[in-house]
Amino acid sequence: MEKSIILANEISEIARLNGFIEDIAEEFSLTPDVVFNLNLVLEEAVVNIINYAYPKEDHEFIYLSASLHDGSIVIVLTDTGKEFDPTMAPEADVTLSADDRQIGGLGIFLIRQIMNEVRYERIDGKNVLTLEKKLTGRLP
Repeated sequence: MEKSIILANEISEIARLNGFIEDIAEEFSLTPDVVFNLNLVLEEAVVNIINYAYPKEDHEFIYLSASLHDGSIVIVLTDTGKEFDPTMAPEADVTLSADDRQIGGLGIFLIRQIMNEVRYERIDGKNVLTLEKKLTGRLP
């Protein structure tokens, strides 16, 4: 079972992203804690693509799919923006105070902490980010 959505690279699309997450939550019988974490992770990933993958004047798209595989939810985000491998980004030093910490990197830290697996590939000029979360419980 797979669901997908195509989002424009515009911040206003976050509302559609949230609706998509609600749809998959219902269809895949996800628990509220999984839904909360997916909202955090996907909003962070999509906003980063919107803000950094494309020049502001470009009207491009972000392709997102969600499926269930072997007790996990697997999310795949694909865009044609600038190449960026978040798995190679340095770890954020969360031991530093907010004043001493370098700007950026906390979103990637959050994604790594919440998801069980984060994979990146560059395929045919596209960024393909695969996020996997093991489901310890689903609603009956």
